[in-house]
Amino acid sequence: MGSESKFHEGYLYEIWQKLDHNTILETLNGEEIAVLDCGTPNHESAGPDFKNARIRIGNLTYVGDIEIDYDYSDWKLHGHNIDNKYNSVILHVTFENKNNHGYVYTRSGRKIPSIKIASLISSDDVKKIKEIHSEEKNNISGILKCSAVALNAPSELRNSHLYKLGIERFNKKCNKIYERLKEIQFLKDVGIKEPVVGYDITEAFQKREFHYKDFHRKDVWQQLLYELLFEALGYSKNKNPMVTLARKADIEFLMKIEKDGILVQKYESALLHISGLLNSLPKVIDENTTDYLDKSRLYWNSIKPFYDGDYLENNQWQFFRIRPQNFPTVRIAGGARIIYQLLHNDLIGIIIKKVREIRNLSVLINSIRSLFVIKADGYWKQHYVLGEPASNEIKYFVGVSRADEIMINVILPFFAVYFKIFGHEQLTDKLVKTYGIYEQRDDNQVIHNVANALGLQDKVKKTVYAQGMIDLFRNYCSKNKCLECEIGKVVFE
Repeated sequence: MGSESKFHEGYLYEIWQKLDHNTILETLNGEEIAVLDCGTPNHESAGPDFKNARIRIGNLTYVGDIEIDYDYSDWKLHGHNIDNKYNSVILHVTFENKNNHGYVYTRSGRKIPSIKIASLISSDDVKKIKEIHSEEKNNISGILKCSAVALNAPSELRNSHLYKLGIERFNKKCNKIYERLKEIQFLKDVGIKEPVVGYDITEAFQKREFHYKDFHRKDVWQQLLYELLFEALGYSKNKNPMVTLARKADIEFLMKIEKDGILVQKYESALLHISGLLNSLPKVIDENTTDYLDKSRLYWNSIKPFYDGDYLENNQWQFFRIRPQNFPTVRIAGGARIIYQLLHNDLIGIIIKKVREIRNLSVLINSIRSLFVIKADGYWKQHYVLGEPASNEIKYFVGVSRADEIMINVILPFFAVYFKIFGHEQLTDKLVKTYGIYEQRDDNQVIHNVANALGLQDKVKKTVYAQGMIDLFRNYCSKNKCLECEIGKVVFE
């Protein structure tokens, strides 16, 4: 069920629990579904909404879990497709499914029917659910509940509280990175290759104390940075499949590819084939695309014998309502070039050297950030998707704004963790100070709205404050924790 469940899904839970043997549902393919047992509501832990349900599809009976979402897209939006806890789901139930998609996929790759139950709901309840959904969509824009009185809090308090939240958010990123580092190392130790084999972190792992000597393997650090970079390249809508791709086409596989003058193109071909994005080709293909696909298939045929994993589906990727610059095809092309730097130009070593030697923090920022501004070249300099030439030439696969995001969310916390593990606390402190002075070029509506409410418009470009504004809204305001917020304690006393 998880913390991501929306309030209005409670209505859908009630409807699901009222279904009996006399209710016949249908898949989009016309197969009949009989609900033999709706299952037990999951109130205790993260995971599917109903456990141990029984349904019959055609002549086959299935026993497993049920996940209920407002919209079909929530399956991927909430990360269920890469979460082992959802591997036992046997039916995905939704209220909305505008494009009539018939299936979702578990992390193990199993295909699950997805059905829409809006027809079972009365018109009054449909109206009520849509109204609640509309209110919740409006509530993601960053409007503080204390907007009318927030300025009553002292200016010094507003500033100091946001700065504190910004630092806490940085520390949360560091903790998340460290936990993933331990997991990658543990999987190496026990010889598990993910995500081909499903696994649960064992009790031995939970109790194990890690030391700096446990993290001597270069490929573990490379895999960790690779995953984090691809998550950042995926932006909000494609970060989950990008991380999955980085785990499927992992460092161990990529290092098996023979180094030559076309290695970047081979990486690009491998990533695109494993991503499933080459599975759906346009009916009309121009000469440049034909030539690109022929070469890509040639590269893949030479690489494929080294790959023993499975593949993503092309419907796992989002293109809708995304700026073409953020299309996964373009980001994967940029990612292939970063992978080359990571594996063959000692990207991690270069950054370590810069952190150690460059004293001026502004110079340090510009020097490291420039490593992640990737100029466009080759086929994807002229295309956003296969077979459709772009109206204007693409200048960058990864621009300065995205490089800022990579610096803030990946590089600074990653190397803060790295230096701390190996006992270089002064360099970790240096990176925290760098984060504290960082000024980003981009922002979003949440940051603007929180800044306006708190009278801190001059802080929207200062990363530590902008991150604090995001944390304030997401972890306090939107969760009605007003009296746990230092500003809320003052204005609502």
